[in-house]
Amino acid sequence: MTHWTPSLLSFATTRPLELNYVAGQYARIALQVNGQRVWRAFSFVSAPREPQLEFVAVLIPDGLFTSRLREMQPGDRLWIEHENYGFLTADRFTDGDDLWMLATGTGIGPFVSMLRDDAVWRQFRRIFLVHGVRHCAELVYRDELLRMQSARCDGRAELSLLCCLSRPAPTELAAGMIGDRITCAWDTGELETAAGAPITADASRVMLCGNPQMIEDMRSRLHARGMKPCRRMTPGQFLTENYW
Repeated sequence: MTHWTPSLLSFATTRPLELNYVAGQYARIALQVNGQRVWRAFSFVSAPREPQLEFVAVLIPDGLFTSRLREMQPGDRLWIEHENYGFLTADRFTDGDDLWMLATGTGIGPFVSMLRDDAVWRQFRRIFLVHGVRHCAELVYRDELLRMQSARCDGRAELSLLCCLSRPAPTELAAGMIGDRITCAWDTGELETAAGAPITADASRVMLCGNPQMIEDMRSRLHARGMKPCRRMTPGQFLTENYW
């Protein structure tokens, strides 16, 4: 386990041979609590090719599942369904040059999974990952993402990492950080200015994952730009997944 903050951790487990998934999907995991299995849904942080499964979680005070998760030790048992779920996958976009990934909190998990995979890097020309949290300590996987941003490879997308801190301390804001919520940074134009690129219906494809209020607020803003959600039989410009 990696403890990012007292209430935020990631954990890994062995992978069932029968389990296959696409980056961006999720599965249900169970822990034994008081003699019963308690199930919760978690998005994969690990890439589909990796031999272990990785997940990131918020520890909820007195939460039935996360109270047990907090106590887990190496070798303890958990259960995972062999089915996968979810449609927050980049292959649902049929066109577009730029991919915008907008996440709050642990909603960054499926985007890390995609960036650990090879397919999304070759599908788009540029990728903009926007992570909204309250404080800098909650920017999970930031060092790994910065290494990805620094790497350059012919034929692969260029990654830009943008962090939005809604309650930053004066010393927390560094290069690539915005001291505001994602929606506010959108409204002021600071998000696109920091990225150095506009968000347009023609060139941009957007994925939203995290706080339901952020997603609802961003839906209206994307609609105002002439963007529509992807449907089963209808191409669109954005995809969403609530994280509770």
